Amino acid sequence: MIGRSQQPDAGVPARRRPGKGLYLLPSMFTAGNMAAGYYAISQAIQGTANDPWHFDQAAKAIGVAIVLDFFDGGIARLTNTASAFGGELDSLADVIAFGVAPAVLAWMWGFRMLPVEGNLVWRTHVIQIGAIVTFAFLLAGASRLARFNIQVNPQPSNPGRPGRKYFVGMPIPAGAGALVAVVHLVQGNPLQIWWLSIGWSVFVAAISFLMVSTWRFWSGKEINFSRTHPFQLLFVLAIVFYVMIRYSNVVFFGIGLTYMFSGIWARAAYGWSRRRRRRPEADGPEDRAVAERIR
Repeated sequence: MIGRSQQPDAGVPARRRPGKGLYLLPSMFTAGNMAAGYYAISQAIQGTANDPWHFDQAAKAIGVAIVLDFFDGGIARLTNTASAFGGELDSLADVIAFGVAPAVLAWMWGFRMLPVEGNLVWRTHVIQIGAIVTFAFLLAGASRLARFNIQVNPQPSNPGRPGRKYFVGMPIPAGAGALVAVVHLVQGNPLQIWWLSIGWSVFVAAISFLMVSTWRFWSGKEINFSRTHPFQLLFVLAIVFYVMIRYSNVVFFGIGLTYMFSGIWARAAYGWSRRRRRRPEADGPEDRAVAERIR
């Protein structure tokens, strides 16, 4: 029986290898991801206080890159065309689209456009702080990608529900999405007040930390669209796409912040639950006697 089970069943055709042309399909999405990142960089460096639409275009381009990045891996798995070359190309494209492009946009939009008036020395210091923080974002994103590529089955420091898969650290597309959601919310109008730029630097630094952290973030891999009837799925997706396009400023901002704070909340909730579990063990007879003397 063992020997027969290892042989292909009679009458069952062998699985055909995909044609060479199919291997280009996911790479085309990856190339589009890279092109969107390059376009975002070109728009960010053209943006000014008088032409803020360039910043908004850069934010939209990075949003398009996020969508393309979502589909390229799925198409590779669907067509059975995943390869080591495609994985390396995807990582390099992610560094451009979700590392370099949002870092340049965050610096130009949040720091470089401060008005040249008042204390110029203070303005210079704020711009320099912005350059350091945005580079830290790029470095954190590249480190997040490198860690993702070498780890086989990473486990977060705050485990979630058994059977569910989580990202360890905030994914770099989500980090870039949180940044550009803020820019798109204000339609690209750059920051013109120094204390807002300081707040922006704190926000960028927080995202950088979340990307290199070992906190868990929802991956969404347990969602199975095959369980839903196609007509119902298309109807729901049509409504979702309409709302996202019609109210993109508010919707993307809400999604970005919600996903960002979901990881923070998950880590805080895990810490609280651990402290509650340890408290009865720590409150032994000696501890209670000390507490009574203090009272």
